[in-house]
Amino acid sequence: ALTGMVHGKISGNLMSLGAVDFGLIIDGAVVIAENIVRQLGQRQHRLGRLLTEDERREVVLEASHQVGRPMFFGVVIITVVYIPILALTGIEGKMFHPMALTVMFALGGALILAFTWVPVLCSFFLRGSQKEGDPFITRTVKRIYEPILASALRLRWSVVVAAVLICSGSLWLFTRLGAEFVPKLDEGSITLMLYKPVGMSIEESLRTDIEAEKALALEFPEITRIFSRIGTSEIASDPMPPNESDLYIFYKPTAEWPKTAGRPTNKAELNEQIETALKKLNSEYNILSAQPIEMRFNEMLEGTKAELSVKVFGSDYDVLEKLAEKIKEILEHTPGVAQVEFETEGRTPQLQINVKRDALQRYGLQSSAVNKTIHAALAGQLAGQVVEGNKRYDIMVRMPEDLRADDEQVKQLGVRVGETGLVPLGKLVEFSTLESFEPIQHDDGHRRAALMVNLNTRDIEGFVENAQRKIKEQIQLPENYLVEFGGQFKNLQEARARLAVVVPSALILIFILIYFALGSLKQALVVYSGIPLAMTGGIVALWVRDMPFSITAAVGFIALSGVAVLNGLVMVSYFNQLRNGSRSLGELVIEGSLTRLRPILMTAFVASLGFVPMALATGAGAEAQRPLATVVIGGILSSTFLTLVFLPVLYAWVENPKESQSRAANS
Repeated sequence: ALTGMVHGKISGNLMSLGAVDFGLIIDGAVVIAENIVRQLGQRQHRLGRLLTEDERREVVLEASHQVGRPMFFGVVIITVVYIPILALTGIEGKMFHPMALTVMFALGGALILAFTWVPVLCSFFLRGSQKEGDPFITRTVKRIYEPILASALRLRWSVVVAAVLICSGSLWLFTRLGAEFVPKLDEGSITLMLYKPVGMSIEESLRTDIEAEKALALEFPEITRIFSRIGTSEIASDPMPPNESDLYIFYKPTAEWPKTAGRPTNKAELNEQIETALKKLNSEYNILSAQPIEMRFNEMLEGTKAELSVKVFGSDYDVLEKLAEKIKEILEHTPGVAQVEFETEGRTPQLQINVKRDALQRYGLQSSAVNKTIHAALAGQLAGQVVEGNKRYDIMVRMPEDLRADDEQVKQLGVRVGETGLVPLGKLVEFSTLESFEPIQHDDGHRRAALMVNLNTRDIEGFVENAQRKIKEQIQLPENYLVEFGGQFKNLQEARARLAVVVPSALILIFILIYFALGSLKQALVVYSGIPLAMTGGIVALWVRDMPFSITAAVGFIALSGVAVLNGLVMVSYFNQLRNGSRSLGELVIEGSLTRLRPILMTAFVASLGFVPMALATGAGAEAQRPLATVVIGGILSSTFLTLVFLPVLYAWVENPKESQSRAANS
């Protein structure tokens, strides 16, 4: 894996390094090593002595060959199932490509070592006496398992119906999980976007921010660092007017927070208390909260800083404003909402100057002369340059700021008439004040108003569906006006569309490989049945841990589909090997199931344990891994149990239904 990462130029990040501890990497080695140990014990018991070196090598070779083909195809299936993940694009592609490539590199190396290194080690180290029987734990499990399997073979219809009901129930449960794009990461900090009254000066905005910083730093000892950002940086990637600012707050580790009564115990409570404190400082603040990276991530994708955006498209901005206000009221009363704010706060006052055409004719003036006077007074006129070394600085002359803000003073400006005459500007123009939105936002050339929405629920899809239904019921949109939900919801929809292609491709690829491994369509379908049974466990695991479906969980289901067939493939191949004897189908199914019980349990527990640290992790970035690990662990456990019971029943049924039925009657 590490060699592949180096040559593939894959950085060591959360997803790529997290893939190295996947327990399924050693599944192939476990299957071969267990079969070698069992065969050595049987040969020694049969001969009544220790094996010679040649005999030991012969047993190792035979045991490796016995499970080699199904194990090879099983590991190949687990490997190639990650190939469709490489077809993912966008955010989910960037997230999961490193993981998929690392797992494929690791499994490729593990497959080679399972056929070469593991048999050699077994031949070298297993020189002493090998017990033929099973350990105490295995014997105990077999005593419990054998009557269960016998009853399942006798009541095969009940087993099949139960499996179908379990799968159907899991599908119903899946519809109740809810959905989100990707889990929200804990960055250990928060950004509060402050929207102040329109028209506030930069000096006033800066003063209020400094006061807020000092007050919050004194009131909340959980804060380690705090600062604000106002205006446009040198690289204008996020221009903001003076009345908007971003307040960045960095927290101490939770373990260092004061443990006194009334203090917040988690970051959600702390965020809420900080917002309340800001509102007390200045009730005119409108506040939208996000994490710094999350905010930039949302803004880069949708142009708005919240996790969910609601855009209203149309031609008349006054109509858009009214529609946005109605939608805001609906969203504020929709369960799951945390914050709803307008993208543009209020209107900006503008001074409109209209030239009096009749007055211009009376004084013999042109409108350009009037415009020149207004521009010189309000915007400034170049009066010269100052040279300092190699640099030149323009000298601009205009009215003082206090006079520019007074309409009566502006009206007294003189406009030159002839050589010596002056006419007051107020006699040549009309002044009027109007309010306008600034700026008016566009998407693809279409005017839009937008709402920024943050949620306190992880079920983004459920919230949007509920909001869409309410908007449709309560608002009649004018013709050519459209409401569109974006942000994380749009990302989820786009990712689902890609998964609708990727997942079927993975499932088809798995079935083709199973068929090549077994050479039988019926047996391929028997092994393939392990996939929906594994999905059942993954869905239940998400439900138990109160996790919504996400793209991370979807990748877990894709990975699980490959893991689910390995044990079934090895078991069915062993059934086929036993059929060369004279035993009945029912007898060999029981014998084969009991023989393969130990390696199946070993591979299941090893694979599951490899995901346990990921499922229980609480460190930075663990939120992105937990759904994937939860799905795989739950799926492996359910697949193992159902493989040991349902698969033997299904195999006996499809291979010889009459014999299976007669055996059940005799039993």
